[in-house]
Amino acid sequence: MVPVMSALPLVFDAPRRGKPPRHLADLTRDEARAAVAELGQPPFRADQLARHYYGGVTDPAQMTDLPAAAREALVGELLPGLLTPVRHQEADGGRTRKTLWRLHDGALVESVLMRYPGRATVCISSQAGCGMACPFCATGQQGLTRNLSAAEIIGQAVAAAAAMANGEVAGGPGRLSNVVFMGMGEPLANYPRVRKTLDALLTPAPHGLGLGQRSVTVSTVGLAPAIRRLTDEGLNVTLAVSLHAPDDELRDTLVPINTRWKVAEVIDAADAYARRTGRRYSVEYALIRDVNDQPFRADLLGRLLAGKLAHVNLIPLNPTPGSKWDASPLPAQREFVARLRAAGVPTTVRDTRGQDIDGACGQLAAADQVDGVPSVAVAPTPSMEPTVELGAEGDE
Repeated sequence: MVPVMSALPLVFDAPRRGKPPRHLADLTRDEARAAVAELGQPPFRADQLARHYYGGVTDPAQMTDLPAAAREALVGELLPGLLTPVRHQEADGGRTRKTLWRLHDGALVESVLMRYPGRATVCISSQAGCGMACPFCATGQQGLTRNLSAAEIIGQAVAAAAAMANGEVAGGPGRLSNVVFMGMGEPLANYPRVRKTLDALLTPAPHGLGLGQRSVTVSTVGLAPAIRRLTDEGLNVTLAVSLHAPDDELRDTLVPINTRWKVAEVIDAADAYARRTGRRYSVEYALIRDVNDQPFRADLLGRLLAGKLAHVNLIPLNPTPGSKWDASPLPAQREFVARLRAAGVPTTVRDTRGQDIDGACGQLAAADQVDGVPSVAVAPTPSMEPTVELGAEGDE
């Protein structure tokens, strides 16, 4: 039986708001050099600024390779503070840290930094709120405030890299190794800025963070034309498709974008990406008790993905305030896994890092008060991670 739910409208066009201040990360290298020249400095100062920025240096006093008389002007014009940390919350013995950021216009977004043995991953946001209206997702129920600029998105990853380098996460100094676009917002609905962010993540220092393409994951609820556009870009980043139902009848309700692009079209687009890259894509599937966890739906999903370059990442539903839904019980999870594997589909179950601080998948909504303002990514003035085993059942 398909649940009956009240639905928010889909929103593709972000509300128009004042642009953030100009930032080096929003500019091409040539544009940055031209901007520095306009300030009366040699163009190579732009490269020096980039080295400091992507190296996590924010204090002008530490930028000793810049002339003392020019530091404040260069930093003020090209490295303005776009993300102000409101608070950090920790979980998992300090190995998970959720940060609430206030943007220039008062909008609020969150990112989550997670440390694992041998790697560290940051989950970043691409929008304030989300227009995709998925009823089981806290962010989706907020509505869309606005798109983030490339510099606002990049800044979350840069801050995470600096936090790791400075030993701010339990375990001592380390290196940021992975970035996942699984925070607030639908990344492919903010395509141009996400694409620019990808360049910054993948470009070697000093003009980027120098991550490997396999270390970056772009998640989408299924904007099929944008998946095809990403395919044409020639990148080899990891693609994750938030499917959550194998049949159109249920998915129309759980993932309203399905009313535009049906399951078959979304999977066809993902298959084309896999064919070009030679890499399997991830199918994200939130297991919701008595909604989409029935054995027959596991069989449907198995038939849909059998023989494809796809991997299913099952996510026991994380609780959100006011939701009547719950995660599937462990026996149902195991049955779902077993049926998918019987169909020859690689399957794992995602770790629920940060659940107690509302930092797990589907929970990012900054749901309490900040300075008396409900922090649900609405401005105060007139808007995951690699898988782990379920018991001994995990895939490599």
